[in-house]
Amino acid sequence: MGQTMNYIGESKKKTGTGFVQTAKRYQAQNCANCPLNGACHKSKGIRIIEINENLNRQKQRAYELLNSEEGIERRKKRCFDVEPVFGNIKQNHEFRRFMLRGKDKVEIEWGLLAIAQNIRKKAA
Repeated sequence: MGQTMNYIGESKKKTGTGFVQTAKRYQAQNCANCPLNGACHKSKGIRIIEINENLNRQKQRAYELLNSEEGIERRKKRCFDVEPVFGNIKQNHEFRRFMLRGKDKVEIEWGLLAIAQNIRKKAA
């Protein structure tokens, strides 16, 4: 409805991996008499939005890389290079989940799977 959003500060959130994200917060001036109240947002009070400029910049960069000529060529190759390997490991060798827990242990387990896959490939 053309309302201006006023800057009210920044919020910091820590992800599960320990990365700290900073987002700018904006608040609508008056949502009480707005005919779109309830359709525009689900909160009971005044609408507040958060904008993570760093995340938006990274998403834009990823979009540009994926849609560049080189990115399109690499995506075309993916179905031939990478996907059959994962499909083979999952379907033919029935690998559905990691047996170990923790990032370090999962990396070791995945490394062993990759080594086994490469040995099978060379043996064939």
